[in-house]
Amino acid sequence: MPANPSKFVWYELMTSDVDAAEAFYKSVVGWNSEPWDGPDMRYIIMKAGETAVAGMMATPKEAEGMKPAWLGYIHAEDVDAATSNVRSGGGDVVRAPEDIPDVGRFSVVTDPQGAVFMMITPKGEGGAPVAPMTPGHIGWHELMATEWETAFYFYSNQFGWTKDEPIDLGPMGIYQLFRTGGDVPVGGMMTKPPQIEAPYWLFYFNVEDIDGATQRVLENKGQVVMGPMQVPGGSRVSQCIDPQGALFALVGTRK
Repeated sequence: MPANPSKFVWYELMTSDVDAAEAFYKSVVGWNSEPWDGPDMRYIIMKAGETAVAGMMATPKEAEGMKPAWLGYIHAEDVDAATSNVRSGGGDVVRAPEDIPDVGRFSVVTDPQGAVFMMITPKGEGGAPVAPMTPGHIGWHELMATEWETAFYFYSNQFGWTKDEPIDLGPMGIYQLFRTGGDVPVGGMMTKPPQIEAPYWLFYFNVEDIDGATQRVLENKGQVVMGPMQVPGGSRVSQCIDPQGALFALVGTRK
């Protein structure tokens, strides 16, 4: 287990229509945007105020056929070693480590149950920590696993994550909160219901007014799968699908 837990540090939407997705999330979440001129690709940086929090790009040719999806990057001190460790721990390597000029070195992997995530060794220092629930930032990380206890063992061994409180959801089983360092949990894991075909990570974007943001999803031709509903701690959440088919979630309070 690493001495210092590794955290999610970046989030990326791979989509079939970058322009439409950019407009949708600017309206729903309140982000602003600016282009990043990467090599041979168009990449949009989404920002909360002046802070970059996520990126958007067209689904690359090598991933043709993949549904639009949000993916998260976990920080790695040495992405090559971390990628090797994921493979040794039962995960798969989708894309071997490679460099992004002036950004860092990254890889694309899956956990042993098939949930996709990325790892990155960034160049330069990361941004300053922000307070929980800061609008426009990512407020929660949720893994729908084939079997959560085995999944937690993998992430704990790979990244030093620790258990927080377990929440008993009755017939749906245990929702295990986890920490990536710090004094508060940053996410949860649970065993997915049988109707969900494959494991995945779901990311919750902080909004000031959960009802208003959820309504904007519908006004901008997205879908609301669930919510707004109250969760422990007093916040409310909605799970949604953007117009291109990517699953995401919102978390906030009711005004």
